[in-house]
Amino acid sequence: MMRIHFIAIGGSAMHSLALQMLELGHQVTGSDDVIFEPSKSKLQKAGLLPEVEGWFPEKITEALDVVVLGMHAKKENPELLRAQQLNLKIQSYPEFLAALTENKTRVVVAGSHGKTTITAMVLHALTYHHIDSDYMVGAPVSEDSKTLSLSTENDFVLLEGDEYLSSAIDPRPKFLWYTPEITVISGIAWDHVNVFPTMEAYISQFELFINSIQAGGVLIFNEEDERLKELVESNTHPVKKIGYRTPAHFIADGITYLETEEGSLPLAVFGTHNLQNIAAAQWIAQLMGIDSSDFFEAIPSFKGASKRLELLAKGATNLLFKDFAHAPSKVQASCKAVSDQFKGKKIKVCLELHTYSSLDPEFISQYAHSLDSADEALIFYDPEALKIKNRTPIPPETIVQAFAHKNIKVVTTPVDLEEYLLNHTYTEEVLVMMSSGNFGGLDWPLLQQRFL
Repeated sequence: MMRIHFIAIGGSAMHSLALQMLELGHQVTGSDDVIFEPSKSKLQKAGLLPEVEGWFPEKITEALDVVVLGMHAKKENPELLRAQQLNLKIQSYPEFLAALTENKTRVVVAGSHGKTTITAMVLHALTYHHIDSDYMVGAPVSEDSKTLSLSTENDFVLLEGDEYLSSAIDPRPKFLWYTPEITVISGIAWDHVNVFPTMEAYISQFELFINSIQAGGVLIFNEEDERLKELVESNTHPVKKIGYRTPAHFIADGITYLETEEGSLPLAVFGTHNLQNIAAAQWIAQLMGIDSSDFFEAIPSFKGASKRLELLAKGATNLLFKDFAHAPSKVQASCKAVSDQFKGKKIKVCLELHTYSSLDPEFISQYAHSLDSADEALIFYDPEALKIKNRTPIPPETIVQAFAHKNIKVVTTPVDLEEYLLNHTYTEEVLVMMSSGNFGGLDWPLLQQRFL
């Protein structure tokens, strides 16, 4: 049994790991200065919710075997400073996870987009055929499913590999800890400008990741991404390289059909990226023991990962989707996917600028023409978010100019956003809400009612 303390236990990934460690029989404690739902309720149910929010150095003692440091914690965190003073073992989330899974066959899904969906697709196929595997995924596959599952029995562990930094004291990308035997890279599009200020700096992280694959391992990559294709083909690390492309398909009556040897399969998901994700997931599933026939039997019932073009409401003529897209390439792909799928309907996209990159005046030009597939674009950002991130306010006219869209509006208060969305009469329309944030606390049930 290990004695583990989690600094920033309320994080999405951190609370899942804490709960899993408790379930495996370890002694777990934790702290955080703010904990939101659903983490709060889950921690409370397990008896792990801190009695008082905040940082308490007295919780850090020599009796601890390891301190796990979450990304939310800063370098000057009092508990971290105490752990350093006592010379305790301090590990980031990915370092700790890598140590737990060092004797398993690690399968890592990486890339600037599609990580969560590809991982979820593979998990769906495994679950469909009653095959157990350890896993870590960025969003739940279904409403009641976990995002992390670890065991002592399973041979494989399927991990979503993130290129962002590991912790405040560990600037390595998270995915460099996993040294996989099998990996997918879905594509490369500049992101996380706050830590990778140039495209070259960002791409170099993926080169390091390729070199971290175990010699003789397998690299599956999207060969339609020219930047990625060039990177993979020029790399001399001794791994087997397998390229994949968008599979044959067609759209009929608002449904995408995948053309396979098993016949034309109707899918619950749509869009070029999702079709590419299916191709990647098929390769991973095959290397984990699921043949093509069994994969194609499972994939039509995959409805998507949470917040990934998730259908929230469907009325007689209108549809409402929620999407995690926030980086330019993701926004463009989701926008085009909806436009291609629902020809004849008016496409309206509401995008919240929420991340460090999207709120960067130097980066925002990367969004140029990303919403061109939409008939109408609404951009929302909260100036309070800019203050929290120590960003200079961006004038609305700068945003309008950056997106270069023919029909665009900018709103900067949650009240104006709700008024705009809730007072509109929707007729033959598809509304896609895109963000990694929460749209300033938008009343989702009320918005859904407008579509029913």
